[in-house]
Amino acid sequence: MVDKPAGVAVHGGSGVSFGVIEQLRRARHYGEVGGARFLELAHRLDRETSGVLLLAKKRSALTALQEQFRRRETGKTYLALVLGDWPAATRVIDAPLYKYQLADSSGSGGERRVRVVAPADPAGRRAVTLVRVARRLPGFTLLEVTIRTGRTHQIRVHLASQGHPIAGDDKYGDFARNKSLQKMQGDAALQRMFLHAWRLQFTHPASGERVELEAPLPAALQGFLTHAE
Repeated sequence: MVDKPAGVAVHGGSGVSFGVIEQLRRARHYGEVGGARFLELAHRLDRETSGVLLLAKKRSALTALQEQFRRRETGKTYLALVLGDWPAATRVIDAPLYKYQLADSSGSGGERRVRVVAPADPAGRRAVTLVRVARRLPGFTLLEVTIRTGRTHQIRVHLASQGHPIAGDDKYGDFARNKSLQKMQGDAALQRMFLHAWRLQFTHPASGERVELEAPLPAALQGFLTHAE
């Protein structure tokens, strides 16, 4: 398990030469000719998201873990700080998502984005997010968010679709509010998106035991929470 920092991609691509997996392979000499050892990502996290990232050191373990993710037998819970007072009655968001690309200056495919679409839209893919209020703060709500599906940007889009975007989200958030939070001093400043992969539950591929991993909030996010209380 790796406690991934925010701002680091999990793998290379899309203009990123090295991600977490490439750095670990290089540091531990995985994949070298003549002594190749296996190291692969069992799942993904957005670059802007910090927290629990699970790796597999055997191909058999990777296959077993990926099957658990595919069958939704894992438990993935995130901590997300949203703007405003989240309604206690909203505990399940079941809204299909559609992934598309923005056009860049050349007219070709640009940055990828996601939006909620109508249930009858054939282009939409079902996405289910469970929400629990963990703490209420002035102007914010800290949520425990568990995803039943693993769609791109699912948590970010689902929460924003309810009128409560994640603080610091530069794609689906409140840009004016984000800018004002960035300009604050000390712990009152928020320089990143407040979304953290907090807890991951899965069945160990070898022992069959249920495993629960947790990554504490990074110091900057914990400091912001303490200041906001």
